[in-house]
Amino acid sequence: MSGAPAGGFEAATGDGPPAPPAEAEQRSREIRAALDGLLQIRRLTQGQGGDPRAAPADWERRQPVRAVALALEAAGFTPSSVDGSGARTGTGYRVRAGDRPGVAVVEWLGPPGSGAAQEETAALGACVPALARLGWEALLYRGPRGRRFLEVEPVGG
Repeated sequence: MSGAPAGGFEAATGDGPPAPPAEAEQRSREIRAALDGLLQIRRLTQGQGGDPRAAPADWERRQPVRAVALALEAAGFTPSSVDGSGARTGTGYRVRAGDRPGVAVVEWLGPPGSGAAQEETAALGACVPALARLGWEALLYRGPRGRRFLEVEPVGG
C-alpha cells in the first residue's frame, strides 16, 4: 500500500501500489494517528502557546516528501499509484523531492488517458489550502510540456 517498513507507518507518496479497499478503514486510523503524533511533536518542540499547525517541525523540514505526503493524505487526497512494473495505475497526487533541500514537489498524475492532465490545475489548487493549514507554502508552476506542479516548502522556509 505505502511501502512502509514492517510494522511502521509510511505516508503514501503516489509511487506505491494502490491501497486495497478492504484496508481503507485501518489506513484511515493510521493516518489520523500519524497526524496526531505529528501535531504532538510540534507542540513539544515549538514551545508554549504556539499553534502546532502554524509551522513544520525540524524533522519535517529535513524530510519534506514524507511530511507533505502525510499532510495530503490526512486531508483526504488520493495518492496516485503504480503497478509492479512502475506503470501508473491510479490518478492522484505524487510527492517527490524538489531541486533544493527542504522542498517537495507535488504533481497530479494518472495512467495514460485518465484525464489527469486536465484535472491537475483544479486538483493541485485544492491541495494548496490543505498544505497551508499545516504550515506549508505551495506555489503553482507550469513545467515541461505545460504540466503544472506545486513547489512546497515550510512557511518562512
